[in-house]
Amino acid sequence: MNIREIAELAGVSRAAVSRYFNNGYLSVEKKEAIKKVVEETGYKPLLQAQTLRTKKTKMIGIIMPKLASSALSHVINGVLSVLNDSGYKCILADTQNEVDKELEYLRSFNKNQVDGVVFIATIDTPKHHELIENNGVPVVVVGQDFKGLCSIYHDDFNATKELTKLVLSKGRRNIAYIGVTERDISAGKNRHDGFCAAIQEEKDAKMEYYVGDFSRKAGEEGARELLAKNPAIDAFICATDTIALGVYKYLKDCKKRIPDDILVAGHGDSDFSNVITPELTTVRYFFEESGVKAAKQLLSLMKRKENDKSKLLEIKMGYEIVERDSTKMS
Repeated sequence: MNIREIAELAGVSRAAVSRYFNNGYLSVEKKEAIKKVVEETGYKPLLQAQTLRTKKTKMIGIIMPKLASSALSHVINGVLSVLNDSGYKCILADTQNEVDKELEYLRSFNKNQVDGVVFIATIDTPKHHELIENNGVPVVVVGQDFKGLCSIYHDDFNATKELTKLVLSKGRRNIAYIGVTERDISAGKNRHDGFCAAIQEEKDAKMEYYVGDFSRKAGEEGARELLAKNPAIDAFICATDTIALGVYKYLKDCKKRIPDDILVAGHGDSDFSNVITPELTTVRYFFEESGVKAAKQLLSLMKRKENDKSKLLEIKMGYEIVERDSTKMS
């Protein structure tokens, strides 16, 4: 089968069939007639020929720091829910939290490979900006506020400040924070800064700080080290729910009761946060919605003319504090 035969069977012009396969405008009647013939014949256009003709690959690159993440899976679900309906296929690139791999994929995903890129970012460097600004295709950043670039990010500072104030409202004054590298501006620096801002507003509050990675082991090691340093700690706030899970493990090994002896709170509203005992107080970020917004922004950018210099959007997402049993006193 070829386009001419499809056109004859559908009773339309070859130009109409071409517009159908390239998502151009068609009347409902012509679209349905062509769709019926395509389904009956099983015709599929040759991707390479389409790419040569339209200069479009119909592929989107998604760069992500790791596959094993509940939050990132929600972001990707949001992205795919939009792109799949728009006729695009996606290539997932897992950087395993390595900055050099992020830069490598940004170089690789150029106009010969994909039509656009969703970059779920971790660290903001001048090299990242240079590669994104000079990339041959549009790039939308998710999870970090890359100034001057199209970014969808979360209000990590105020979320952590509000979460810390919740813990302080329970009368706890020796509060420990287990965070991650501040090279990660959102989950690292902004969350830690929000914690510090809340503590500094309380004259009698004291704080301890530990930096680890994003793992459960970091939570265990952080809790062990901080309690050895200050046995008076009466609350832990963690940069992620996974870290909080490690804190749970260590406190239970020490026969410490949550929340009676020590309160615990996390970030991310992970799938396990309401099934562990006690259920974990956490921050709910709208990860899937951020993926939806990122995909829609990317589609909009791909439709822009090459010389369109209008301002790129920076969208800050909201959050919700979800209080559960790990901070509720009996």
